[in-house]
Amino acid sequence: MSAPQTGARGRRRVPAGLVGAVLVTLLLALYVWQVAGRGVAMVATGRPVLVAIGLAVLVIPLLVLGLIAAEYRLATRVQRMADTLAADGQLPVDDLPRSPGGRIDRAAADAAFGPYREAVEREPESWRAWYRLAFAYDAAGDRRRARAALRKASSLF
Repeated sequence: MSAPQTGARGRRRVPAGLVGAVLVTLLLALYVWQVAGRGVAMVATGRPVLVAIGLAVLVIPLLVLGLIAAEYRLATRVQRMADTLAADGQLPVDDLPRSPGGRIDRAAADAAFGPYREAVEREPESWRAWYRLAFAYDAAGDRRRARAALRKASSLF
């Protein structure tokens, strides 16, 4: 979630994370296609038990497609928020101390967390405050709350 990067010729580079996400989504689409095919085949038999199972199986691809769409929508909004903060020079800086292996020092992350939480308490309708809180949660290792804070920031954006 950084500012847009440009290549040697000034063109926008595709973020590496996007390539991985698209590849995983394509594999998941293949899986969904296979599951849906099995569900349709069961429904086509006309046997009541198989029709019921087939219809239940067809719910799975619909759920998967809905979840994928929601995740891409969130990712797009988060990137737009990051671009906005970067343009304003307000993008959070990851300057926490790290171990030689690259892990963030947990005590430092916990210590840096307080001001971000206080900012959200002062301005609960500020998407910027929620965005920064999300990254503070992430640095502290609380991924569940980090995603919840990003969703809140996204809804306020």
